[in-house]
Amino acid sequence: MNRKVLTSIILVFYWLSALNGQKVLTLKECYDRAMTATVLAGEKAAYSDIWKLKDNNLSKGWLPTLDANANVVYNSEVVDISGVLAAAPIPGLADAIKPLPHEQYRITVDINQIIYDGGSIKSARELEKAELKVNSQQTEVDLYKVKAQINTVYFNLLLLVRQKELLISFLEVINKRLASMQSALKYGVITISDINVITSEKIRTEQQLGETEIKKNALLKILSDLTGSDIDQETEFVVPEPAGELSDEITRPELTLFDLRKEQLDAGLRLIQNNRLPKAAGFATLGYGNPPGNNFFKDEFAPYYILGAGLKWNIFDWNKAKSEKQVITLQKGIIETRKNDLTDNFRRMLDSKEAEIASLKSLIEKDSELISLRKSITLAAESQYENGTITATDLLNEMNSERQAVINHEIHKIKLAMAKIEYLNISGNEIN
Repeated sequence: MNRKVLTSIILVFYWLSALNGQKVLTLKECYDRAMTATVLAGEKAAYSDIWKLKDNNLSKGWLPTLDANANVVYNSEVVDISGVLAAAPIPGLADAIKPLPHEQYRITVDINQIIYDGGSIKSARELEKAELKVNSQQTEVDLYKVKAQINTVYFNLLLLVRQKELLISFLEVINKRLASMQSALKYGVITISDINVITSEKIRTEQQLGETEIKKNALLKILSDLTGSDIDQETEFVVPEPAGELSDEITRPELTLFDLRKEQLDAGLRLIQNNRLPKAAGFATLGYGNPPGNNFFKDEFAPYYILGAGLKWNIFDWNKAKSEKQVITLQKGIIETRKNDLTDNFRRMLDSKEAEIASLKSLIEKDSELISLRKSITLAAESQYENGTITATDLLNEMNSERQAVINHEIHKIKLAMAKIEYLNISGNEIN
């Protein structure tokens, strides 16, 4: 009794470990893993860091600028009033006022502060923000293409897994048939050629199983690379079935990218307009030189300062801004045309996929009726073979026809699921 209990416990633990070892992987999980595994995943963070650096630099446009300058100037001609003063009635006046020096020495610190920039800095920051959105959305477009790759690999794996199951099932039927034929051969009911016919089919089925296994291993490696995870032979794949009706609303990331590009052009247009507005700034100069400032009559080094404010307005730019605005208008027109063309293309693809879905549904409805009919034909053929009215080849042909009907039914079901997923992928809707 203790031995039986111990054996039962071991069997239970073995069953639980086998159950835990089997992993289930859905198509949605493959998407999620691929979005983090691909090299494109880090681009969004990189673009965000680039934008932060650029925006920080632009925001510093409101801070005062500090420039250090030093220069030495020699003037060939300077003001000299000694000749005029020599004729003056005041004796010694000409000797008291010396000629201005030909050399000037200055060391200055220049401070400039923007008071009003016409909104140029704000517009430049908005343009950089728009560029960030465009770059991030372009990454989304590139990431979306990965889904199509995963769809192909995932559904091909589903087909191979189902094909393998059907081949194993068919091989079991052949082995049972061979076992019964061995007994019939012993009693001389059939000939060895009958067994050879079935045996050759067994070998061919085993070859197909080997090919299926090789293809499956190759696809598992591809899917592992795409998702950045280790997917082995024990992984179970689930046929996805989208919930609810398929929506024909198109929300593809490419269309959003077109909209963001137009927003980027609008931001550039605002920057052009603001650059045409007047600019006001204050300035200050702290210096040390000889002569100090504009005191040319003081021939010695001394500190000085200058304070002031200025207004700058380019009142005529030879229609340069107007031409730049026209360029942006033309670019927006091109983007809108391309967006409409791509939308129409997606719409045609959805119509084609919708027709494919309807066709597959019709085939599946007929598959069940066909399989039932082929099973009855196979049973009749087995009876005819046992009665000696048909050959082993004829029986094998009917068995293969039944198997092919079952295979077609499974293929149609998986292709229907794939067509629905592709419909969602074309429209840009997520799998629920």
